[in-house]
Amino acid sequence: MAGKKSIILIHPPACVAAGAPAGVARLAGFLRAAGASCRVIDLNIEAIIHLADRKLSASDTWTRRAVAHADKNLAALRSPRLYADVDRYKRAVTDINRILHMAGREKGVHLSLSNYGEDRRLPVRSRDLAAAANDFEDNLFYPFFEKRLADAFAPRMPDIVGISVNFMSQAICASAIAGCIRRRFPTVRIVFGGSLVTSWMRIPGFSNPLQGIVNDMVPGPGELPLGAMCGALPRSPKPEDAETGFPYDFASLDPDRYLSPLRVLSVSASRGCYWRRCAFCPESAEQNPYRPYLPETVAGSLNGTAFHEPGGALVHFSDNALSPRFMKYLTDNPPGLPWYGFARITSHLSDTGFVEGLAASGCVMLQLGIESGDQKVLDAMGKGTTLAAMSRALATVKAAGISVYGYLLFGTPPENEKSAMKTKAFILAHAGHIDFLNLAVFNLPAQAGLAKSLETRPFYHGDLSLYREFVHPLGWDRHRVRAFLEKSFKADPTIRKIVNSDPPFFTSSHAPFFKLFSSDAGQ
Repeated sequence: MAGKKSIILIHPPACVAAGAPAGVARLAGFLRAAGASCRVIDLNIEAIIHLADRKLSASDTWTRRAVAHADKNLAALRSPRLYADVDRYKRAVTDINRILHMAGREKGVHLSLSNYGEDRRLPVRSRDLAAAANDFEDNLFYPFFEKRLADAFAPRMPDIVGISVNFMSQAICASAIAGCIRRRFPTVRIVFGGSLVTSWMRIPGFSNPLQGIVNDMVPGPGELPLGAMCGALPRSPKPEDAETGFPYDFASLDPDRYLSPLRVLSVSASRGCYWRRCAFCPESAEQNPYRPYLPETVAGSLNGTAFHEPGGALVHFSDNALSPRFMKYLTDNPPGLPWYGFARITSHLSDTGFVEGLAASGCVMLQLGIESGDQKVLDAMGKGTTLAAMSRALATVKAAGISVYGYLLFGTPPENEKSAMKTKAFILAHAGHIDFLNLAVFNLPAQAGLAKSLETRPFYHGDLSLYREFVHPLGWDRHRVRAFLEKSFKADPTIRKIVNSDPPFFTSSHAPFFKLFSSDAGQ
């Protein structure tokens, strides 16, 4: 260990806390296998539990009830029984969220179980991130994370702190945490990484918004850069070694403390997207390469004790889309655990034998990008599928007993109201094959090639914004799209029932549990 530096990896607030974060778990696995001294702190789940457990003073009945039942509701979210009763589940979730909302409101913070925002600052403005870092004592979570960091640093001061910033909702708090560390522990090297940081660094003219506070910003896979900083590279430090050769390390994250009835452990079988032809694809716009991992190595990472301790686990494959090749590997080599993930709608999902093999391997839910019910829109978007193929796939997947979590995207440049009505008709025709629906309004990635052919303007007035507002070529603007969704699409009782089935705040992270633990699942 001579000459090697110690590192602490931090997952900051605030985002969904259904399971242990994959990014820091993978980095920890790599660094420890390379011989580095590595500790991991999930400040997200810790801060949420801290606020939920705090005896918040309340003047209204709802908040008093939520505070009084906080312990019971937190325990219920970790119990399979809750997921057999949708109404009880929603009540428990909204009560916990009420506590977070009211705690944040006191400081002008919009906090929920899935998001964090401030009245004064936007995470898309460098100057606001710098202000959050410099005024870290104003942060809602400061009293908690200041003590937590002091306790963590006391036994041994780390040489490096790596902060994983994957979501916009983490940016303000990550900046405040970095500011606190810089002030309290000025010799520590602070490194920012994660998918949001990667996207920032693809912005033309980008410069570190936290100069003087964050020493380094690392785009893309962080294993090799952090390994080099720690002086702990493997014998042959090739990119493929960092991406396939080391197991995730979930042990130090205590997978049992998250807000789910099973340990939710996220792993990936690839980086990037194997399709990369969608007109709006940020992976293509940011020129992120696709690299599949060796299936045997991915399967090997599922053999850790965190996956097989008493109580069970749910595997979340976090890939942009699981390749047919990897899904076939799973059918031939079942992981022995329930699992779910994204898949593209290809001919494989219309093959009864293939899909039944997925179900037998433990697949409980597939996330499928339906996007539109108009073939012309699908073609213009480069989806590479047909309505007929989607119909067959939805029927086949549902018949195999696999839940379908469908995604729709409204307001894309080739769509108009007539197209949206076709989407409504398609969903109504296939409602019996769809368990959950996510409705999204299209955001134009600023770096997408499609942006060059449209009249655009800033989506947010900030130098770190990843999207552009655009003048819809067919007049189907966001206001009209939202009105259609409220007054027509969701007004239909059949569609409304599916939309309302989506677990509030946790969405797809909790959806598989309603398959696993529903009253008719025999549990």
